[in-house]
Amino acid sequence: MGTASWIKEHLHDDVNELALHASNYPDVDMQQALVQIRGWQIAEKKLPLWAQTEGVLYPDHLPLEQCSSQLTAEYKASLMMSQPHRSTMTDLTGGFGVDAAMIGRQYQHLTYVEQREDLCELAQHNFPLLGVSNFEVLQARCEDVLAELPHQHLILIDPARRDASGRKTVAISDCTPDVCQLNQLLLEKADVVMIKLSPMLDITTALRQLKGVYQVHVVSVQGECKEILLLLQQGEEQEPQIVCVDFVREGIQRFSFTRESEQAAQCPYTNEVDAYLYEPNASLMKACPFKSLTQHFHCRKLHPNSHLYTSKEYIPDFPGRSFKVTDVLPLNKQTTKQISQLRQANISVRNFPATVADLRKRLHLADGGDTYLFATTLADNRKVVIISSKPSFHPRYSTPSGGC
Repeated sequence: MGTASWIKEHLHDDVNELALHASNYPDVDMQQALVQIRGWQIAEKKLPLWAQTEGVLYPDHLPLEQCSSQLTAEYKASLMMSQPHRSTMTDLTGGFGVDAAMIGRQYQHLTYVEQREDLCELAQHNFPLLGVSNFEVLQARCEDVLAELPHQHLILIDPARRDASGRKTVAISDCTPDVCQLNQLLLEKADVVMIKLSPMLDITTALRQLKGVYQVHVVSVQGECKEILLLLQQGEEQEPQIVCVDFVREGIQRFSFTRESEQAAQCPYTNEVDAYLYEPNASLMKACPFKSLTQHFHCRKLHPNSHLYTSKEYIPDFPGRSFKVTDVLPLNKQTTKQISQLRQANISVRNFPATVADLRKRLHLADGGDTYLFATTLADNRKVVIISSKPSFHPRYSTPSGGC
């Protein structure tokens, strides 16, 4: 049996088990086979189009770990659909080529730039299979290409977030290439520059270090912040719009604001918890529009540092998790016994002088179930435990469109 046939036969098998029995298959290039099987198994969840496309080849683990998911790549592509000119695009840090493939379909010509020879070969092989036809692959340093690059309608750059020792970095200046140093040249070379950055990045610092930013997109999937996207244009000096999105099972949660509007917003705080409780999603927790949320959704915040919200009426489109409040209790000996009778609950801590582990031990509660406890602080600094459950109402979010 040839290597390609063997790979197809074992796509769903455990890679570690296959490696243990490698000697049973002397005619199979086992190293290559295991790389392809492991890659396909990752792609099946992360990159369904790649997994469904016959003949796609995969790299080693690191480029697959670092690449965008198909979902977030489609979101980037959707951001470019409103651009008036979409002829030329260059991805200066190509990697496995996920963003290049998804966005490049909208452009008449794609230039893919990557230093690693093996990734360039994979892009050359995979792009036609994925429906990308008019493209050029350059094996080069992005700085060298940028210096000689003709003007583009879009430049995409995703600085490597690992240093020479392989350790993850967060600061823009520690990434490779340093987009702060390339900032002016990037703006001169493209109508729009899209920079993909670590979700650990401090947004305020990024906006202070980079000029020309007109939009920030904080992108989460199922409650986990995945990436921060900066959109830049030459001569852009207005306060950038910050767009928070979270792709959840029910649809897409969206919220937009500016730092100016957040600073100007009046935020009502409360000593009382109303009928419904809200926990902002991961993108909101990253972007911090905490006062703006109260103005837009007509709710009240429990405390400046608690980041929980409450309302008398249910808010179906609040961007985060929603709960129906059943009780609000101080934490003392009497209430500890009362709460312990629940036997099982999901516990969260927000601005409270104890950890989840501490509370679980003190309350003798197993994890899970349909009850949700929030240990938090109210506006008058009272420490309370909010007992809640998921509401019977269904949330109302926008549905995916245009590939997103």
